[in-house]
Amino acid sequence: MSTTALATSLYSEDVNVWFGERHVLSNVNLNFPANKVTALIGPSGCGKSTFLRTLNRMHELIPGAGLAGSVYLDGEDIYADGVDPVGVRLRVGMVFQKPNPFPTMSIKENILSGLNLSGRKIQNGEELVTTSLQRASMWNEVKDRLNDPAISLSGGQQQRLCIARSLAMNPEVLLMDEPCSALDPGSTRRIEETIEELSESMTIVIVTHNMQQAQRVSHQTAFFLAEDGNPGHVVEFGATEQVFDQPVDPRTNDYVNGHFG
Repeated sequence: MSTTALATSLYSEDVNVWFGERHVLSNVNLNFPANKVTALIGPSGCGKSTFLRTLNRMHELIPGAGLAGSVYLDGEDIYADGVDPVGVRLRVGMVFQKPNPFPTMSIKENILSGLNLSGRKIQNGEELVTTSLQRASMWNEVKDRLNDPAISLSGGQQQRLCIARSLAMNPEVLLMDEPCSALDPGSTRRIEETIEELSESMTIVIVTHNMQQAQRVSHQTAFFLAEDGNPGHVVEFGATEQVFDQPVDPRTNDYVNGHFG
């Protein structure tokens, strides 16, 4: 991993998001340190996934989306004039809630697909496939079936394949939108172990509704809430242990203890 990835800094400054006339996020200021995992928690509909998508400009793919504020990656505002959103997404990868391997491609072809689609030159495809699968903790499971269809894998394996596909692009940041919500406990555990290992070399931001998962995998946690018709906003942000064990805001205490949401 390059030293640039190890030093990556990412933070948002007064991020507001609209979809048409609807104001969905208000004044989000969060800092994501290098080599740390940040969990975004909160009830459904409070803007967590929308905010996650602002971190690599994927929310712009939704018709009517608008944004005010800034997101800085290594000191550069990714929303500044002239910044290529495709280039941003190469640096800030994303793993979605449901596994989405390309069904007509093999396991190997899926790993290399991002590079092929982005027009990047592949120097050593075999080595890249091996390394990406190793980093996604599934090399031993698929090393003898790289030419099999990706959809022949189990759900958990498909999700780790999608992680490997993102890792092949050598991103500096990895965004994960409820990556374990559709998986069994065994697959969830393996992906959590993968997140822990990956955090040694990159910045990770994960949306999760699983409070135990947030406590297991993250170093810091942001609690989002939308109430009384107001847009989603951050109620509390801090070290995960503090947010769960000694929350400052009573609404945080109620949420993490299952009193609502």
